[in-house]
Formats: sequence, C-alpha cells, structure tokens
Amino acid sequence: MTLTDEDCLAETLAFNKQFEAAAASRPAREGTPDAALLATLRRNRLGGDTPPVRLPHGQDRVIAGGVTVRIFVPDHVEGVYLHFHGGGWAFGAADGQDERLWRLAEQARLAVVSVDYRLAPEHPFPAGPDDCETAARWLVRHAAAEFGTQRLLVGGESAGAHLAVVTLLRLRDRHGITGAFRAAHLLFGPYDLSMTPSQRAFGSKRLLSNTDTLRRSYELFTPGTGPEQRRDPEVSPLFADLGGLPPARLVVGTEDPLLDDSLFLAGRWQAAGAPVHLGVVAGAMHGFTLFPLTITERELRREREFLSTTGR
Repeated sequence: MTLTDEDCLAETLAFNKQFEAAAASRPAREGTPDAALLATLRRNRLGGDTPPVRLPHGQDRVIAGGVTVRIFVPDHVEGVYLHFHGGGWAFGAADGQDERLWRLAEQARLAVVSVDYRLAPEHPFPAGPDDCETAARWLVRHAAAEFGTQRLLVGGESAGAHLAVVTLLRLRDRHGITGAFRAAHLLFGPYDLSMTPSQRAFGSKRLLSNTDTLRRSYELFTPGTGPEQRRDPEVSPLFADLGGLPPARLVVGTEDPLLDDSLFLAGRWQAAGAPVHLGVVAGAMHGFTLFPLTITERELRREREFLSTTGR
C-alpha cells in the first residue's frame, strides 16, 4: 500500500469540509427517488448540478446484444480501454465525462469504449452486469478489426470498478476467457455489498457517499436481498475466487467509506497471484476525481501512466 498526496492534505480536507457544509444545507434524500428526481440526477453531472459537456469526439454506437457504447478514438491507438462509469448503478452515463475520457484517449493513446449499461431501479441486478459482459465479449472478438490492437484494458470508478471486476470474473467463469484484458484500473469501488467494516462505521457524514447512501444503492441494485444474499460472489466480488485475473491498480481515499473494500480486495487479488498496486490518497473522499483538486490532477495523471504502460 502506498499513501499518497499527504502534501495536499490541508487542501483536500478543506474541500471535504466545504462539500459537507453545502450538503448539509440541502434536504437529505430518503427512499427510492421518484421518476422526476431520477431524471434530473441522471441529466446532471455526478457530484454537480449541471449537465455534463458532450464532445464531438465521442461516437455513440449500438453493438451486439443491443448495448450502447460511447467510443473515443485518437489518431494513434496502442490499446483499448473498456470503461464503466460510476453512479451507484442508478446514475451516470457513458457521456457523463467526455472531457476526461477524451484526454485519456489522446494522452494514453487508447481507444476508449465506455458502456451505457442499464440502470437500477428500472433494471436491477443482473441487467447492468449483463450489459458490461456483453460489451467485453464484443471487444474481445472485434478489437483487432475495429481498432487494430488486441491490447485490452478495463476499469471504472465506484460502481464501475465493481462492474469491471464482475466482468472479468464472468469472462473467466462463463466463457473461459482469461488474459484477454491485460490490466484493470479500479477507482474507489464497492466490492462487498454486504458492507465492509469501513462502510458500516462511516456514519452519516454528508460527503459524496456515506453508510446510508451506500445501503440505499445496494437496495436499488439488488432489491429484495439482505446482506447474506449480497455475499454471493456474483454480486460481491470480494468473496470470489480471484485466480487468473490481470495486474491491477486500485485507488481509494482515506475518507471514503469504501476504504476497506480496496484494502481487502488488493490483498486477495495479490494472494491469487497477480501484481497489484494499491494507492491510498490522504484525506480523499469517495468520488474525489469528480472535483477540481490537486489530488484529482495527480490521480488522473497516474491513471494515464498506468494504462499507457501496462500490458504491453
């Protein structure tokens, strides 16, 4: 484990305090959002109040199985990054971070394929994972013809990191596919939906995610299930056999309720035989890369370096 960015701790904690104060001035959301609120939250940028910027560089495309993906192709392509967005399996979209994905495509020389998987509560588990699995299988079959390379990478943020691990496990267990994806990049993911100790202990602090918001997300994603059922390895990859998975980079902040998830998964991933780098960002809350912070720019640079150099 590497603790990073301690020199930015004062800035990071000050931002957390400002975020928490702003959140405290808004009414807390209880229960399942109604259709109007869901539509507003999905239209706006995660963690913000305005719609995201759509760039002309992104191409929306329907692939096999009717799954929609958003594709960014730079002038020079040396690999393909299969990306799953965050948003608690209920929010977010493939066009929710065009600027970041296009910059990653250009600077890491990667074609980026971001998946518009189906969202809960209208489409609960296993709909979202099914779409991610479909996109991954399509890429395994068609990457060489479509993008001129078979160097495949996978990853995502938050719920997207969970979906990335679930997808790798499904490829291995359902289709006998191992080694096709050469690296995984996993930002602050939830890997135990029965709730790790850090999730349960975090409490009601009004940062981007806390104990209550995580519990509600799990109820939307896996309705009618309890903690014991959510320990199913198909739902919570922390309980799966992790053999045969590629090298991984995991990142989480010290002020994230999902801290234990990355700590525990990194240990099990490495024990299963694959190289792992675990970065823990001092003072960072869940979803910190959404915000204009020094730690965000540093983390996005580290992400680009990992994805541009790993699996060659």
